[in-house]
Amino acid sequence: MKQPDAIELSLFAQRVNAVCDEMGAQLRHAAFSPNIRDRLDYSCALFDAEGALIAQAAHIPVHLGSMAYAMKSVVALFEWASGDQVIFNDPYLGGTHLPDVTLVAPVFIGGQLAAFVANRAHYADIGSIAPGSMPLTSVLEEEGVLLRPQKLVVAGELDHEVMQVIVSATRSPADTLGDINAQMGCNIRGIARSEALIVSMGLEGFNTAVGTLNEYAEILSLKMVKQLPAGCYTASDYMEDDGQGNSNIPIQATMTVDTDCVEIDFTGTADQVGGNINCPFSVTVAAVWYVLRSLMPRQTPACAGCFRPIRIQAPAGSLVNATFPAAVAAGNVETSSRIVDVMMRLLSQLIPERIPALSQGTMNNFAFGADVGEQAWGYYETIGGGMGAGPGTDGLSAVQSHMTNTRNTPVEVLEMRYPIRIGRYEIRTDSGGRGKRRGGDGIVREFVFTRPAVCTLLTERRRLGTAGVQGGSDGMSGRNWLDNRQLAAKCSFHVQAGERVIIETPGGGGWGSVI
Repeated sequence: MKQPDAIELSLFAQRVNAVCDEMGAQLRHAAFSPNIRDRLDYSCALFDAEGALIAQAAHIPVHLGSMAYAMKSVVALFEWASGDQVIFNDPYLGGTHLPDVTLVAPVFIGGQLAAFVANRAHYADIGSIAPGSMPLTSVLEEEGVLLRPQKLVVAGELDHEVMQVIVSATRSPADTLGDINAQMGCNIRGIARSEALIVSMGLEGFNTAVGTLNEYAEILSLKMVKQLPAGCYTASDYMEDDGQGNSNIPIQATMTVDTDCVEIDFTGTADQVGGNINCPFSVTVAAVWYVLRSLMPRQTPACAGCFRPIRIQAPAGSLVNATFPAAVAAGNVETSSRIVDVMMRLLSQLIPERIPALSQGTMNNFAFGADVGEQAWGYYETIGGGMGAGPGTDGLSAVQSHMTNTRNTPVEVLEMRYPIRIGRYEIRTDSGGRGKRRGGDGIVREFVFTRPAVCTLLTERRRLGTAGVQGGSDGMSGRNWLDNRQLAAKCSFHVQAGERVIIETPGGGGWGSVI
């Protein structure tokens, strides 16, 4: 089969990306929960018949990288038939943390397995001990329902028992049922679009194009590697605490650059801890891939080929390669952010003229709700902050950064759906670090509760600010408040009607000295 030329390959890359984009649009518009419909906390991707990544939409980096790393092992677990859909959230079998629920479906052409489509969406409640399913706990089973990979749909027939186990465990069963149906519909749309594409090319032509796409991506990835100075470099940072009494928990990475490979070794990182900031290895891989992918030429396809020159290892049982049954709810959001910071510190040694200062380094996770019988409810959101300034630009203010790509929850949606009011939602002026280029400012978001509720905060960068580079100053650290009482970075507490939770998020670091 003739390989596609440059124009044909470019068109093919756009067509497989479009499959993922359309899946995402379908999921968003069909979902019931604000977490998926409004915050856009979901991701969609296309894989080959062995589970290697072909394409992904520009959704959530921590979702996409972890799926790309783990999908081969997941698809190998099953004998697949047309119409099947597998569901899972197990962090140690291809997932990230329990609220991220993944559905995978095969694409068959003429009875032959040709590809897989998949989507991953964050549920605001997955049945944990605390509303919002981001509890302050050290036990995985308290974080929600654990779904090992299993068939939810068998040859087009829904397994109602599996569905009931999931839906009945959550505080918002109607939302959960609607979201699962939306995810199934998303995959059905992806199958239809993939089938049309493959039939138009022929299966052999499609597979040839996928192979050429991977080869092209590998060439561009190697171009990135060759632009890095050869050598061995080490950097470290730390998690401020795990919510269970452990503090200043180090993450260390050594980067070895050769002419045809970049190797990242996390030897020297702390052992897994009692709190839930532990990372499954798939999340660690996603964070490293995200940073290195950002250095590749803009036209690099996001497929398996672009990761071939990258090798990653971490000691089993460490904070960044946790083993079952370590709790992981905050590892997916907070520790992944710190791994990015460590990678940025590494690259600042290699190519300081290209690397910006650190961004807020946290997702400022806030979960809240109440258990009141049939009126139980729960919600969860992340809150943006300041991005680090770079050599050519100031940092952006009040945005999500790095491992998350979600939006804020609109004030109107929050106030319509839940017993809260937003008292303030504003830029935290002058919280970004000073420098030749200023770091972006954080956010002040004030929640006023109109009914009693239980709240959980999982946040970082509450003691030290985000580091500036090249002489730029640090951004301000974040702060959490219950009325006028300052709260810990990670805590669980009750609020009464009329009480206010105020979250001040960190600013980004500054870049360059002020002359």
